[in-house]
Amino acid sequence: MKKATIITIIAVAILLTCLKGSLYVVDVRLQSVITQFGKPVRTITEPGLYLKTPFIQEVRYFDKRLLEWSGEPSDILTRDKENIGVGTWARWKIADPLKFYTSLGTESRGQGVLDEVIESAVKNVVSAYTLREVLRNTNRKLEYTTKELEEAEDIKKIMITMGRDKIVEEIRKMATRALEGRYGIELVDVRVKYINYVEAVIPKIYDRMRSERIRIANKYESEGRREEAEILGSMKRELERIESEGYRTAEEIKGQADAEAIRIYAEAYKNAPEFYSFTKTLETYESTFNKQTHLILTTDGDYFKYLKSFQQEDKLVSDAKQ
Repeated sequence: MKKATIITIIAVAILLTCLKGSLYVVDVRLQSVITQFGKPVRTITEPGLYLKTPFIQEVRYFDKRLLEWSGEPSDILTRDKENIGVGTWARWKIADPLKFYTSLGTESRGQGVLDEVIESAVKNVVSAYTLREVLRNTNRKLEYTTKELEEAEDIKKIMITMGRDKIVEEIRKMATRALEGRYGIELVDVRVKYINYVEAVIPKIYDRMRSERIRIANKYESEGRREEAEILGSMKRELERIESEGYRTAEEIKGQADAEAIRIYAEAYKNAPEFYSFTKTLETYESTFNKQTHLILTTDGDYFKYLKSFQQEDKLVSDAKQ
């Protein structure tokens, strides 16, 4: 009884071990390749519970979902001689697990193949186009901070014939042709992560941008000096005009005043010629005589007439007082 029990237990254990080795589950996210002594014999792409020969056959699982590939930046010289770094990423999947297993074996080796294929396609395609074609999709007019930069853009008359989206699609098609029928890989999508100048070129780009801004600043400064000269010239001409008109007006007023004074003098002389002659003579005396003046005059001269009459009147007054 005891011996039979032991045999039964051993048989059950062997049966369970064989059953465990012959049953396997394929998850909905996975697909599998069954190998026998290292050689593939069957592929399973649908999820479920399956049987295999225990100890002889093995199961190799591969992901059925979209896988991510992210490449290193590639240094590329564009058609217009711009040295840029292009970073790309892609989505791929294992479309034929049997071919993938026989050609590559593991997903890491599949990533390595994509490194070579996609980066080669990126270099071949991007180098055939100008930097603007790679960067832009349309001929939409760009907005600039200064009018000069906008005019410089208009002068170049840039026309985008392909555009970034079409170039990326061309990269995907070239890489797909390189992978087609060889590795069981389907390249679903390729995208550009970033485009930048390589580090060695960036200082030159900044120098070029700086020189462009300096040129614009010099243009503004030159235009400012020209406008300043025009304004100062206009101010000077206006000042000279005002001064000229002021001088002319002043001369006209002075002339009118002199004419009015002459008229008044003439009327005064006409109304009282003796008094006018007397005042003018006194003015003459005042302007010609001083303490050091010595005059020799005849008694019948006009210049001595009022002095003589003044002396006579003074003598009569003295006699009257006496």
